Amino acid sequence: QVQLVESGGGFVQAGGSLRLSCAASPPPFSNFAMGWFRQAPGQGHELVAVSGSGTSPEYADSVKGRFIISRDNTKNTVYLHMDSLKPEDTAVYVCVAAREPHRDYYMYRYRGQGTQVTVSS
Repeated sequence: QVQLVESGGGFVQAGGSLRLSCAASPPPFSNFAMGWFRQAPGQGHELVAVSGSGTSPEYADSVKGRFIISRDNTKNTVYLHMDSLKPEDTAVYVCVAAREPHRDYYMYRYRGQGTQVTVSS
């Protein structure tokens, strides 16, 4: 049974930083695309960042220059470093994995439970 377990969400003031982690099991996931979507209340899932195997990361325009996605394939873990957080970044952040990167949330076969990020103004 494949599992994606997120951690690192929480409450932060605007301008602050958080780092989300997503551990995938069982291994290996080094050849998989892994990334993050987010869902704000009453809205659909928005692609935040995705890291494909051997391809450049892709980011939503709204987070470029503030968020960085990275991965440690030895730990089957993907990270989302979030800086200069804004209240509009408030959402549930969901880790995803698939054989190839997609922009559609429902194309990801593996999805985590999500972790809440709340940014206060």
